[in-house]
Amino acid sequence: MDIAALSMALSQMNVRQEASVSIMKKTMDQAESNGEGVVKMLQDSSLKTMEQSVRPHIGSQLDIRG
Repeated sequence: MDIAALSMALSQMNVRQEASVSIMKKTMDQAESNGEGVVKMLQDSSLKTMEQSVRPHIGSQLDIRG
C-alpha cells in the first residue's frame, strides 16, 4: 500500500468532511433565522387579530368623503 496515496486520500476526505460540516452549520443558522421570522410573524398576526376582536370597529371602515 502506497503511504503517500493513502495520506492524500485521507487529507481529501478530511477536507470534504470539513466542507460538509460548514455547509450544515450555515443551513442550520438559516433555518433558525427562518424559524425566528415565522414566530415573529405569528406573534404580530395574533396581536392584530386580538386587537381587532377587542375593537372590531377600528380600521374596518374608511371615510373618503371630502
